[in-house]
Amino acid sequence: MAELSVVYDCSPVPRSPADVMARSGDCSKTAGPVAKAKWLTASVAEDARKVIEAAFLEAERRDPGHLRPWVALVDGNNHQINRIKTEATKRGVDITIVIDWIHVVEYLWGAARCFFKEADPKGEAFVARKAQAVLEGKAGIVAGSLRRKATMCHLDAKSRQKVDECARYLQNKAPYLNYPKALTSGWPIATGVIEGACSHLVKDRFDVTGARWSVKGAEAILKLRAVRSNGDWPEYFEFHLTQEHMRVHESCYADGVIPEAA
Repeated sequence: MAELSVVYDCSPVPRSPADVMARSGDCSKTAGPVAKAKWLTASVAEDARKVIEAAFLEAERRDPGHLRPWVALVDGNNHQINRIKTEATKRGVDITIVIDWIHVVEYLWGAARCFFKEADPKGEAFVARKAQAVLEGKAGIVAGSLRRKATMCHLDAKSRQKVDECARYLQNKAPYLNYPKALTSGWPIATGVIEGACSHLVKDRFDVTGARWSVKGAEAILKLRAVRSNGDWPEYFEFHLTQEHMRVHESCYADGVIPEAA
């Protein structure tokens, strides 16, 4: 399992829930903020603590005075959330944690499948209404309405499992579902950047048929791919050649060993 973090800059783009829920071809839709100056780090050898620490170091390099808004987008993993809070507290950073909007919608679709068949257009309308309500800051109300609907439909425990999972998720993650503030502030609310990084940094190279990796070998390739993605390859390769020259041609002389040949 690889742990990934991405740090990037973006200019705020205030939006409304209607902008988020608009269809892709809707002319009135306001486009979301665009990621700039992306920096990636990943590891299969280190845990989330080290990877998130590296992300905070990069963020502090960009904003050493903590003058800009810091926003952390996550998929709801509790360990990652705790590590982000710990790093922010350690550095005195006021950071806002936002749950990835796409993950919330996935939970809503799971709940909808308990009430509607897959091809039923009513299911799409149901998800759209609930999603709009969550974007408006009504996650707790949505959780309660889902449970009530399941009860009124007389669903047994197995049939309503996805409903209860969704309601529990919305209630447990409520502190990180403040989408009204995020949208008004112009912040991103989806983790498309990290999802893309998972694909091109990890899956395109490691998740191929028949591949077998040692942890050490996978870590080395992952680091090289991150260096290349970050645009640091020329500087890195110059450093690599310098270090190789020192190892091959200078290390033996430093100890006073003079090779001779007949």
